[in-house]
Amino acid sequence: MKFVVCVNKEGLGDLSGEDVTIGHVYETAGDADQHGMIRIIDQSGEDYLYPVDCFEAVTLSDSAEHRLHDALARMSA
Repeated sequence: MKFVVCVNKEGLGDLSGEDVTIGHVYETAGDADQHGMIRIIDQSGEDYLYPVDCFEAVTLSDSAEHRLHDALARMSA
Protein backbone atom coordinates (compact mmCIF):
# COMPACT_ATOMS: atom_id res chain seq x y z
CA MET A 1 0.00 0.00 0.00
CA LYS A 2 1.10 3.52 -0.69
CA PHE A 3 -0.65 6.68 0.36
CA VAL A 4 -0.51 10.21 -1.00
CA VAL A 5 -1.92 13.55 0.08
CA CYS A 6 -3.48 16.02 -2.37
CA VAL A 7 -1.45 19.23 -2.35
CA ASN A 8 -2.59 20.92 -5.55
CA LYS A 9 -5.75 20.88 -7.68
CA GLU A 10 -4.39 23.17 -10.41
CA GLY A 11 -4.07 21.33 -13.67
CA LEU A 12 -6.88 18.91 -12.85
CA GLY A 13 -9.30 20.73 -15.14
CA ASP A 14 -12.53 18.71 -15.36
CA LEU A 15 -11.10 16.24 -12.83
CA SER A 16 -11.11 18.83 -10.04
CA GLY A 17 -14.65 18.03 -8.89
CA GLU A 18 -15.62 16.86 -5.44
CA ASP A 19 -13.74 13.55 -5.70
CA VAL A 20 -10.34 15.05 -4.75
CA THR A 21 -9.76 17.48 -1.89
CA ILE A 22 -6.56 19.30 -0.92
CA GLY A 23 -5.22 17.91 2.35
CA HIS A 24 -7.00 14.57 2.06
CA VAL A 25 -5.04 11.31 2.04
CA TYR A 26 -5.67 8.80 -0.74
CA GLU A 27 -4.55 5.23 -1.33
CA THR A 28 -2.75 4.55 -4.60
CA ALA A 29 -3.72 1.65 -6.82
CA GLY A 30 -1.97 -0.28 -9.54
CA ASP A 31 0.10 1.53 -12.13
CA ALA A 32 1.17 4.51 -10.04
CA ASP A 33 3.36 7.16 -11.67
CA GLN A 34 3.04 6.12 -15.30
CA HIS A 35 3.42 8.92 -17.84
CA GLY A 36 3.27 11.60 -15.14
CA MET A 37 0.00 10.22 -13.78
CA ILE A 38 -0.85 8.40 -10.56
CA ARG A 39 -3.80 6.08 -10.00
CA ILE A 40 -5.59 6.81 -6.74
CA ILE A 41 -8.79 5.66 -5.11
CA ASP A 42 -10.61 8.96 -4.84
CA GLN A 43 -13.57 9.95 -2.68
CA SER A 44 -15.97 8.23 -5.09
CA GLY A 45 -14.39 4.91 -4.06
CA GLU A 46 -13.21 4.29 -7.62
CA ASP A 47 -9.64 4.42 -8.91
CA TYR A 48 -8.74 7.04 -11.52
CA LEU A 49 -5.59 8.54 -13.00
CA TYR A 50 -4.61 12.01 -11.79
CA PRO A 51 -1.52 14.15 -12.50
CA VAL A 52 1.24 13.02 -10.14
CA ASP A 53 2.29 16.61 -9.36
CA CYS A 54 -1.02 17.16 -7.54
CA PHE A 55 0.03 14.70 -4.81
CA GLU A 56 2.88 14.06 -2.37
CA ALA A 57 3.78 10.65 -0.95
CA VAL A 58 2.95 10.06 2.71
CA THR A 59 5.20 7.81 4.80
CA LEU A 60 3.32 5.85 7.45
CA SER A 61 4.21 3.02 9.80
CA ASP A 62 2.94 -0.43 8.75
CA SER A 63 0.32 -0.30 11.50
CA ALA A 64 -0.91 3.14 10.41
CA GLU A 65 -1.05 2.03 6.75
CA HIS A 66 -3.23 -0.97 7.59
CA ARG A 67 -5.52 1.06 9.85
CA LEU A 68 -5.91 3.80 7.24
CA HIS A 69 -6.53 1.25 4.48
CA ASP A 70 -9.26 -0.40 6.59
CA ALA A 71 -10.84 2.96 7.46
CA LEU A 72 -10.92 4.07 3.81
CA ALA A 73 -12.43 0.72 2.79
CA ARG A 74 -15.20 1.11 5.38
CA MET A 75 -15.92 4.66 4.17
CA SER A 76 -16.36 3.59 0.55
CA ALA A 77 -18.48 0.52 1.37
